[in-house]
Amino acid sequence: MADWIYIVLLILIGLVLVVVELIFIPGTTIFGILGALLVAVGVYFTYENYGNTTGTYVFIGSAVAGGGLLIYGLKAKTWKRFALGSQINSKVKEGYVDALRLDMSGLAQSDLKPIGKAEFDGKTYEVSSQGDLIDAGSTVRIVRINGNKIIVKLA
Repeated sequence: MADWIYIVLLILIGLVLVVVELIFIPGTTIFGILGALLVAVGVYFTYENYGNTTGTYVFIGSAVAGGGLLIYGLKAKTWKRFALGSQINSKVKEGYVDALRLDMSGLAQSDLKPIGKAEFDGKTYEVSSQGDLIDAGSTVRIVRINGNKIIVKLA
């Protein structure tokens, strides 16, 4: 009687580990392999202790249960419960450079090596020089604006 309990526990724990692999932590493969090994050991002990007929029934039952769990785990409805349904439609620093224009002068807040901070009309921006090193406190002029990237040179 105790043999059946061990065999059933091996197979159930193995199937639970396979489900954990499929649904909760996919891609790790450790739990999936360990679960498959536990199921295989349970089926092996069934063949060893109860013969071919019972071993075959347990093997077929384990394969059907494992296949059913695999199909259930791969259905799209199962994944929708775990997937994030919302989307982020905003952009980073949207409207960041709207107040700036070409040839605008400002003051370098930090050393530009070649990236640093500069102040234009009382607001601080991250700027890049054209490769030159510019000391803090120097007057800089905007020569190009590419998206949110502000290119300056010494004025």
